Amino acid sequence: MLLSEDSLTINSLADNFDMSRPAVSKHVKILETAGFISIKDRGRERYCTLKKDGFEELQAWLNYFDQFWTTKLRNLENLLNSKLPN
Repeated sequence: MLLSEDSLTINSLADNFDMSRPAVSKHVKILETAGFISIKDRGRERYCTLKKDGFEELQAWLNYFDQFWTTKLRNLENLLNSKLPN
């Protein structure tokens, strides 16, 4: 959420968490590898920016499984209802 309004340096991000800067850097690297953020070097600073397309892929994945489980649960409900005595 910190990156939703503006790009921030890794140091600026680290200031918001109760963990070391190297630990924050590891998390940032994972988010970059997953496609959720990009990192740009500007002088001696590294700026992190959210990548909208990474979240669109995540939303598509979530939508698929949301519909998958909704269908499965609806089928289970129908089966259970058909087995109950009237």
